[in-house]
Amino acid sequence: MSWFRKEEPPLIPKLKEKERPDLWVRCKNCQEIIYRLEIERNLDVCPKCNYHFQIPAEKRLSLIVDEGTFEEIDKNLSSVDILKFKDTKKYSDRIKDAQKKIGKKDAFVSGKARIGGYPVFIGIFEFKFMGGSLGSVVGEKVTRLVENSMENKTPLLIFTASGGARMQEGVFSLMQMAKTSAAIARLKNMGVPYITVLTDPTTGGVSASFAMLGDIILAEPKAMIGFAGPRVIKETIKAELPPGFQRAEYLLEHGMIDRIVPRQEMKKTLILLLDLLSH
Repeated sequence: MSWFRKEEPPLIPKLKEKERPDLWVRCKNCQEIIYRLEIERNLDVCPKCNYHFQIPAEKRLSLIVDEGTFEEIDKNLSSVDILKFKDTKKYSDRIKDAQKKIGKKDAFVSGKARIGGYPVFIGIFEFKFMGGSLGSVVGEKVTRLVENSMENKTPLLIFTASGGARMQEGVFSLMQMAKTSAAIARLKNMGVPYITVLTDPTTGGVSASFAMLGDIILAEPKAMIGFAGPRVIKETIKAELPPGFQRAEYLLEHGMIDRIVPRQEMKKTLILLLDLLSH
C-alpha cells in the first residue's frame, strides 16, 4: 500500500512542449546565455554586451508614448496579391499566415500619440511580419501618416526595422520608395519636423528611402543599417570590409546618422528633441 502520492502542483499549469517558454536566451552578439527575465527587465537589452534585441511594435509603443495616448490609424489596410505571386508558397498564403501569427494586417503600425505631453504622429515597423518588408500597404500607411503630420502640422516619428522591399509585390513594392520619399519632401517643405529611429536591421528599400531622410536620424546601438547586406557586398567586391561595417557606430563615425541612443534613454531623448523643435 502506498502512503504517498506525487501530484502536479495545483498552481502550475501543465504545458505542452511547444507552449513552454524558453527560460534562457542566447545573445546574438556576445553568444552569452542569459536568463530571459533578466533581459526583459533590461528592456530587451543584453546586460553583458548591450546588444538590443528586436521588440514588437506594442512593446516599443509602451516604452515611448505616454500611457493611454496612442490612437491607431489605418489599422485594417491589408495587402493584396495583385501579381498572383508564388515561390515555394503563394504570397496570399504568406500574408494570411503572417496575419494569423502576428495578429496584425501588415508590417507597419501607425497612429497619433503624445510623448512627454508633446503630440506626434508615430509609425513603428513590425519586423516579425515578413521581415518588416516594404510593400504597397506599408508604403500607403507611411504616406498617409506623413499626410496626417502635414495636415495637423505635428512632428512625425518613425521607428524602422526592415529587410527591404517586398519581392512578392515586384515593382509595386519598389514604387513605395519614391512615393514615401516624395511625401517626406512635401513635409520638409512645410517645415514640419521629422525624426527617424533606425533599429536592427534597417536595410534595402527602407534604408534607401524615408529611413535616411529624417531631419534628425537616431539609431539604437549596434543596429545594422545599409542597403545590401555585408555578406553580399563582400562577395561582390571581393574584399574584406572594415570592422563594424554597416553598424550604427560606423555610420555615426562617417556622419550618416546624428546620434546613437540606448533604449533606456530613447524616450527622454525624444522628449528633449520635441521640446527643442517646438520652439
